[in-house]
Amino acid sequence: QVQLVESGGGLVQAGGSLRLSCAASGNIYRVDAMGWYRQAPGKQRELVARISPGGTTNYADSVKGRFTISRDNAKNTVYLQMNSLKAEDTAVYFCNALLTVVGGDFDYWGQGTQVTVSS
Repeated sequence: QVQLVESGGGLVQAGGSLRLSCAASGNIYRVDAMGWYRQAPGKQRELVARISPGGTTNYADSVKGRFTISRDNAKNTVYLQMNSLKAEDTAVYFCNALLTVVGGDFDYWGQGTQVTVSS
């Protein structure tokens, strides 16, 4: 069974840091782009950051300079280092990955991890 498992969310004060991790597991032939999205209450899910297999990154303007996405291809894992957190970063964060599995290429999502920033 192919799945993405996230960890690292929690409660932090404004100005603090958190690191999210997401590992892809199962019968996977190839891991393409990986990324993080977030969804705050009453809002649409939005892209936070994405990274290609070669390490090319892109970020939402709201997190540039504060968040860093990275990946370990040997472990099929993507990370999101979040610094200088603000109250408006509070959301459920979802891991996303384009995976090549039996049957073709598919988008997979993690279950989500809550990040709460107190002001």
